[in-house]
Amino acid sequence: MVDNRYATALVIGSVLSLLATVYLSVAVGTQQWYQYNSPPAKHEGSNASELREEFVNGEFDEKTYSDTMFRLNGTLGLWWRCILVPSQSHWFKEPDPKMETQCVSFTLPQQFIPKLKNPGNHNTEEDLLRTYLWRCQFLLPLVSLALVFLSGLVGVCACLCRSFTPTLGVGVLHLLAGLCSLGTVCCFLAGVDLLHQYSTPPEGVEGSLGWSLYLALISFPLQMMAAALFLWAARSHRKNYTRMTAYRVA
Repeated sequence: MVDNRYATALVIGSVLSLLATVYLSVAVGTQQWYQYNSPPAKHEGSNASELREEFVNGEFDEKTYSDTMFRLNGTLGLWWRCILVPSQSHWFKEPDPKMETQCVSFTLPQQFIPKLKNPGNHNTEEDLLRTYLWRCQFLLPLVSLALVFLSGLVGVCACLCRSFTPTLGVGVLHLLAGLCSLGTVCCFLAGVDLLHQYSTPPEGVEGSLGWSLYLALISFPLQMMAAALFLWAARSHRKNYTRMTAYRVA
């Protein structure tokens, strides 16, 4: 029979784990990790259309899409890059057109394309640090979600077997998942900082962290608290079980 304290710890840990999983999943699937605020400027419709066309259908080039995001209030995520452009009107040119967000996803091969020390110049050598930072920010959240899913399977098996021992493994898996979530945010921020060193935003363009990144950051302490509760419940239950066994033997 499980003590009420341990049962409460397991319930609270499960709720925290679920919240962390939802937050991290939303963060991975959205593009508001980093956003650029460009100064108000009156771009000609043809110029904005050209930038949009090159951004959406042009050849994948880090320098090109970065410069477009600098100029058109772009946002960057793990899987998406977006710009804010005037909506297209087929009948007439509006004096104050409505703005809309145009997004393009990073394909799987593009996630593994090497980063260059001089973006835009394909004759320069590969920047290994930026390359592996980009790959880590793409892979680590998937590893984190996979670890949480695996811990859920372990927890279900523990319930079916009526055993409290696997709870220790659940706690360890959540601890590793939390570290992966934190690593994702750190790799992303380091990669953006290095990109700005090689491709400096124009004067007047301000960059800021988006809500998607904060969701991923919040998932880290939630996973760590869930891990602490699972580990505490497993360790305390084991000590109590050992003490009760020794008492019965005596």
